[in-house]
Amino acid sequence: MHRLIDLFRNKYFLATLAFFFWIMFFDKNDMMSQYEYRTEANKLQNEKEYYEKETAQVKTDLTELSTNLNMAEKFAREKYFMKKDNEDVFVIIREEKK
Repeated sequence: MHRLIDLFRNKYFLATLAFFFWIMFFDKNDMMSQYEYRTEANKLQNEKEYYEKETAQVKTDLTELSTNLNMAEKFAREKYFMKKDNEDVFVIIREEKK
């Protein structure tokens, strides 16, 4: 017990303890900020991976559409509801179950 009291009376220990508390809680880059920055960085990394996959998919679609006219017709019909002059298009939208 006496050693513990002597430790808290030591000015170097108190200065070091105050420094760590200042860094951990009151500084511009405290622990909470670091956690928020890390969370934001992970979220942005996930978004980057998603957009890279989407870009790769669009590139493959573009090469398929450029080389194959049947695929271009299928794409136009499915995505943009295009039709021939003698056709009727019926769009069926299914409701999601709640």
